[in-house]
Amino acid sequence: MTEHGLGLVQVYTGDGKGKTTAAIGLAVRAAGHGLRSFVGQFMKGTPYGELALEQMSGGLVVFRQLGTDSLVHTITRQDHDLARSGLDICREAIHSGEYQLIILDEINIAVHMGLLTESDVLALIQERPSGVELVLTGRGATPGILAVADLVTEMREIRHPYASGIPAREGIER
Repeated sequence: MTEHGLGLVQVYTGDGKGKTTAAIGLAVRAAGHGLRSFVGQFMKGTPYGELALEQMSGGLVVFRQLGTDSLVHTITRQDHDLARSGLDICREAIHSGEYQLIILDEINIAVHMGLLTESDVLALIQERPSGVELVLTGRGATPGILAVADLVTEMREIRHPYASGIPAREGIER
C-alpha cells in the first residue's frame, strides 16, 4: 500500500445503469486529490461525454478507447484483437508507475462475450504492483473475479427509460 492507502480491487457489475459512471466518479475524486487515473474502455469505440474529462482534468485522468461498440454488432476477429491489445495497453499502464487508479471499463462484459478470458483478467489483477487501485466494470463479472475483489457493487435495474423507447441521451447515457 502507498501513503494513500491504495491497492484494492473494486468491481462494479450488474444489469443496472451506473457502473461506468461510478468508476468515472472515482477518477474525478482521485483527481481532486492529485492522483492520476487511467481509464481503458473496452467495447467502447464511439465518443462518450466522459472523454472530455481528460482535458478538463489537466491530464490527471487519461482515457484510451480499446475497441468498437461490440455490444451492438456481431463479434469479429478485430474485436478479439482489439481486446487483446487493449489488455496489453492496460498492463503497461498498471506497471508504468504513472497511475494510482486504473479503471478497466467494460472488461467484465469483454470476458462474458469471450473476447478475453477470466484467467487473463485474474493474471492482471495478481500482477499489479501494490498501491495501484484497480476498478473493473461491466455486467457479468465472473465468479473468479468476484472472489478476488475487495469491493463488489452490483447495480440492479428496477426501471430504465430504454424500456419506454427512450434512446441513449448525450450527457446522460453517452
